[in-house]
Amino acid sequence: MARVLMLTPQLPYPPRQGTALRNWGLLRGLAAHHELWLLSFVTPDQADEMPPALSTRLKGVAAIPQPTRAPFQRLRDLLTSRKPDLIFRLRSAAFEAQLQDWLDAQPFDWLLVEGLELTLALERVWARPHPPRVAFDAHNCEYLLQQRAFQTDLRHPRRWVGAAYSWLQWRRLRRHEAAICRRAELVTAVSTADAAALQRLAPGITPLVIPNGLEVAEYTRWEEAAPLQQPAFVFTGTLDFRPNVDGALWFAAEVWPRIRAALPEAHAYLVGQRPHPRLDALRAVPGVVITGAVPDTRPYLRAATVYVVPLRVGGGTRFKILEAAATGRAIVSTTLGAEGFPNVEQAVTLADDAVAFAEACITLARDPALRQRRGARAQAFVRAYDWDTLLPPLITRLEGNAGQHFESGYTEGDARCWRTSSKDENVR
Repeated sequence: MARVLMLTPQLPYPPRQGTALRNWGLLRGLAAHHELWLLSFVTPDQADEMPPALSTRLKGVAAIPQPTRAPFQRLRDLLTSRKPDLIFRLRSAAFEAQLQDWLDAQPFDWLLVEGLELTLALERVWARPHPPRVAFDAHNCEYLLQQRAFQTDLRHPRRWVGAAYSWLQWRRLRRHEAAICRRAELVTAVSTADAAALQRLAPGITPLVIPNGLEVAEYTRWEEAAPLQQPAFVFTGTLDFRPNVDGALWFAAEVWPRIRAALPEAHAYLVGQRPHPRLDALRAVPGVVITGAVPDTRPYLRAATVYVVPLRVGGGTRFKILEAAATGRAIVSTTLGAEGFPNVEQAVTLADDAVAFAEACITLARDPALRQRRGARAQAFVRAYDWDTLLPPLITRLEGNAGQHFESGYTEGDARCWRTSSKDENVR
C-alpha cells in the first residue's frame, strides 16, 4: 500500500464533466487500495461543505479557492514567459503552500498530478531534498490539441487571432510537456494514440495507458428521461471548451439545416455548463436548445433519439462517447470525435462531412429497430471501459517500491480541511 497525494484542478465530485469524471474514477479506485490524500482547487459553483463521497474515502482533503487571472496578468505572462499559458491558469500561492506543508508532514510515496495545468507546482516539489515520485496523468496530449486548433482556425479568417495564439502555445506546450514527461517517474495517457504522441515528444518514455472509463452500471441502470421534444439530437460537454464550441457551431451551421429539412419536428439539445458567447447566435436557430448547466446529464442521454459528437478539434478520448454508449444510445460521431477507442466503429456511426453526418442522423431517427441494434452494440462495447477493469495496472504500479512509512505524530484529522482560506494574491 502506497501513500499517494493527488492534485486535481477542481473537486472531482460530483463528477459532471470529463476531467472530474476521470479524476473521480481514479480517486475512487485508488482509495480502495492505497492511502490517498487530495489537494484540489474548488470552483465557485461547488459545494460549501465537503461531499461525504470524498471524506469517507480519503485520508485527507484540502480545497483551495480556484484563482482568477486578470487580463493584464495573462498578457504579462504571454509576453514575459516562454512557458505555456495553460500552466499559469491555476497559479496559486495558497495551493503551493498547502502542498509544501503536506510534503513536510507526510512521507508520500507518489504525487499524482492530474493534468498539465497543475505542473507549475512541480518546480518546487522537485527542488526538495527528498521529493516523492511524480506520476503525471496526461488527460490530453495538450500540444497536439493546440496544433489541431491552429490548423482548424487557420481556415477561417475571422479566427486568425485564435490561430496565432494556438500557433504560439503549440510550441510552448511541446517544450513544457516534453520536459514534464522526461522528469516524471510515471506518465499515464488516455489512449495508445496519445501515448505515441507523448513518446514522440520525449523518446524513451513508456506511458502507461489508462483509458477513460465509467462506473458503467450507474448508466446502464438509469431510467429517468428528460422531457425532450422528439426526435431529439443531444450533444453534451463543457460549452466553453474550444473543441466543443467549434463542434456545436459546425453542427448547427452545416448539419442541422439538413436534419431539420428532413425532420421538421426535430430538436437539437446542447447540454453543458458555461455556454460560450459564440454560441449565443444558436439560440435563434429553429429547433436548437442550449440548456446550460444541468444537475445530471443522464436524463438527457436517456431521452436522446440520437447522440451526436460533431468534433473536429481535440485529442484524447471522450467521456461523452462512453456515457452515451452506456445508456444504450445510437451515436453518430466524426472520426476525430471517437478517436482513441479501438474498434469504435462497432459501436458508433462515423461520418466526417456534413452531408454524411446528417444522413446518418436522419436514418437512425427514422428507424427504431436500427437504433435499438446500434444502442445494444454500444452498451456491449462500453463494458470494457468499466473502471474496475481499467485500474489494476495503475494500482499495481503505484504499489511497487512503496517507501517505509514513519510515525510523525501527524494524524488524519490534521490533514482534513475544507475550503482553505486563501491569501493568494491571484485570488480576487
